[in-house]
Amino acid sequence: MAKLWFKNYDLNELLEKFTVGNDYILDKNLVVSDCLCSIAHIQMLSEIGVLTKAEFKALKAALLEIIKLDREGKFEIKLSDEDCHTAIEGYLTAKLGEAGKKVHTGRSRNDQVLTATRFYAKTRMLQIMDKALDLVDSLTAFAEKYKNVPMPGRTHMQIAMPSSVGLWGAAFAEELLDDIAFLKAAYDLNNRCPLGSAASYGVPLPLDRELTASLLGFAGIQNNVLYANNSRGKIESMIADALEQMTITFSKLAQDLIIFSMPEFGYFSLPASLCSGSSIMPQKKNPDGLELLRGKAASVSGLCMGMKNVVRALPTGYNRDFQETKELFIKIMDTAYMSTLVAKLTVDELQVNRDKLKEGFTPDIFATDEALRLVASGKSFRDAYKEVGLNLDKLKNEDPVVAIKKRTSTGTPGNLNLKYAKKTASSYRAFAEKEHNALLDAVNKLTGKKILL
Repeated sequence: MAKLWFKNYDLNELLEKFTVGNDYILDKNLVVSDCLCSIAHIQMLSEIGVLTKAEFKALKAALLEIIKLDREGKFEIKLSDEDCHTAIEGYLTAKLGEAGKKVHTGRSRNDQVLTATRFYAKTRMLQIMDKALDLVDSLTAFAEKYKNVPMPGRTHMQIAMPSSVGLWGAAFAEELLDDIAFLKAAYDLNNRCPLGSAASYGVPLPLDRELTASLLGFAGIQNNVLYANNSRGKIESMIADALEQMTITFSKLAQDLIIFSMPEFGYFSLPASLCSGSSIMPQKKNPDGLELLRGKAASVSGLCMGMKNVVRALPTGYNRDFQETKELFIKIMDTAYMSTLVAKLTVDELQVNRDKLKEGFTPDIFATDEALRLVASGKSFRDAYKEVGLNLDKLKNEDPVVAIKKRTSTGTPGNLNLKYAKKTASSYRAFAEKEHNALLDAVNKLTGKKILL
């Protein structure tokens, strides 16, 4: 099919390669979303009389064929198509003639891309949220299992105060829950349908934007049609920011495990199945998965900044620069999803070495506890601090289990209050399941088929 913008000339071959880039390859991720959004669009066009019922029925059937072909890996998008949107319209026109040429009525490629991306983002965010909540469950179970296993607490990487493996695990569970809260907020911002905004200024047709939003399972429309266009890349960068925070959490988790699984510490061990080897040193078992969790967090941060740099200085209205955000966004989504799976696998397989942890308790770790005992006997904290600090050689080793159980205020090693994490995770799980079911219900009603997202 000719390009959607076809005029009476051919584009220079070099410029075509430059302007299309990887877009036609990346758009394999958006084919199903675009077809579903197109079905909603043509149903609305049928409702307002732009398409006949027969045309709508034929177009819908053809769009469902494309979804099937795509799922089978048989729907081709060529460089000459530029993107999936042209390829889809080309298929419809080749199959249905004049009816295929009508499918684009009332929309621009701008709002078409926006809507397909928003729909794709919804499905991906819900998938990532689901896997992140699985990881929260693993971390919470890990914390419960090892709540009474002592672990040296550190500040500045130096011995600090008595802590526990349970506190360490629960800390990451709660950090990840904050990341999920951020992702949920981004989900809500994304959950507005831009379809019908066209090229930023609407069209002189009585488009029912609320109908298409409802048909696609969006919470509502994105109201201002000019902002709908201007928000391209901006909304995606908000989602990316939330996912960046999630990968930062994974990076911190990985860094801890890399350090604490070193022979010099030996607090934790990774099974051989999660380690690769060296090409020259026969004895090596390397924590490559953890190192890449750390490295990919850095990559995601760079991709996030790349998206913002694309959109930060653009004038109002559509600019081709927006295209550059697509590859960055899809890569962030894919990286965050895979990182979540790897982090959960690591936590589930992690071995805790109780003896090594207990060996890490040297007398100086109990210095603060000793100072507080002196406070309990009547000394001021500052005097007690000075007395202990000047007599560190007199400190004795204590039972670390007893020490952590004495910390009973909420959220401390002796009172992890894991019900907080469990309750919070449960509420996010309910939200994700409700949204996923609503989305599936909308798609099934729209298509008349059960389509997995």
